Amino acid sequence: MNTSELSEPRPQRRSHQAAVPPLIIDWLCKHGSRIHGLNGTTICFFDKNSRRSLVGEVGAVIVRRLSDLMDAYLIMSGDSVVSVGRNYKPLSRRSP
Repeated sequence: MNTSELSEPRPQRRSHQAAVPPLIIDWLCKHGSRIHGLNGTTICFFDKNSRRSLVGEVGAVIVRRLSDLMDAYLIMSGDSVVSVGRNYKPLSRRSP
């Protein structure tokens, strides 16, 4: 999945509203931890393990400098992005 799939109006608009840059969205798709949401959706977000994976690819300095932007999440249905947002409280890891 790449950021070109944000061509649909809602995900693109939500990305701008939440101030989530395309780089962070791309990292979420590649390295983000995933939990299954309701209705067959998948929620991608950064946790300790996904940040470690990202540090291995881009380096600790870059991850540390962009850490303020890494409180983002995205919701996917299949391979398309449904919504993008910011975490204001921890995600629940309950199984549906």
